[in-house]
Amino acid sequence: MSLLGVLDRLSEVSKFDEQLEAARTAVSGLLRPQAFKDLLHGRWLGHPLHPVLAMVPVGTWASAGILDLLPPARPAATVLIGTGVAASLPAAMAGAADWSEQDKDVTRLGAVHAATNVAALGLYVGSMVARAKGRGGLGRALAYGGLGLVTGSAAIGGHMSYAQASGMNHAVPMARQMTTDWIDLGPLDDLPEGRPTLRTGEGQGTPIAVAAVRRGPRVDAFIGACSHVGGPLADGEVEDVRGRACLVCPWHGSAFDLENGQPRRGPAAVAQEKMEVRYEAGRAFARLPQRHEPK
Repeated sequence: MSLLGVLDRLSEVSKFDEQLEAARTAVSGLLRPQAFKDLLHGRWLGHPLHPVLAMVPVGTWASAGILDLLPPARPAATVLIGTGVAASLPAAMAGAADWSEQDKDVTRLGAVHAATNVAALGLYVGSMVARAKGRGGLGRALAYGGLGLVTGSAAIGGHMSYAQASGMNHAVPMARQMTTDWIDLGPLDDLPEGRPTLRTGEGQGTPIAVAAVRRGPRVDAFIGACSHVGGPLADGEVEDVRGRACLVCPWHGSAFDLENGQPRRGPAAVAQEKMEVRYEAGRAFARLPQRHEPK
């Protein structure tokens, strides 16, 4: 069986779901207040923060592995290992914040990813202790063992991102399928005030969900799949979040500003795809901006 097949099998193992749910609840309780958790999600950055932070420990540890091959450069390798150990804490916190608000298959594989990283961190801490005691050979052996684990963990993280779509914008594939024709959302009077309503647009062979919200004489329309993990925004609610009217996803509570689709509360870190709206004879029509026009 290929590595990808093994990872897929691991993501289907439900034996430890009860323990993972308890861990997820604990992480959510520890990472408070919400503003701090949003910082870790990368809402301010416009995309997930964890991959950015993870580059530091992975990069320094990989560089240390090269320098350890050169005896005069081994003191520098020790400094790099210490830098990676220090940088692993914020990277782990950002990863835990994202992990705590994912689907079950990602949560399961994410636990393996985290356990592998913890084991690697332990080896690197052991390497620093051994080097401090003058046992350079043992220190290098432990560091290379840690590098091997980190490499495997990176492969797991890549599978979570690319095969399981963790961290991707789930609204974009829907937007790319949709044509740029105007969608009839119906008469304004048929759209309920202040709450999302499901409408559908023409896709390339498949109808695409649209979430429409009427506020008095205006309508805000969005691709119906939440950018976080594809939750149905039309089943959500409109709430005031940090002084702005927002469309809130029913799955994980991501809140998107009705004016521009920007996330005002995580876990979503990227903006929700917003549609253009025009009005004619008492009816509202919406379409995607031209940037997603099929080629």
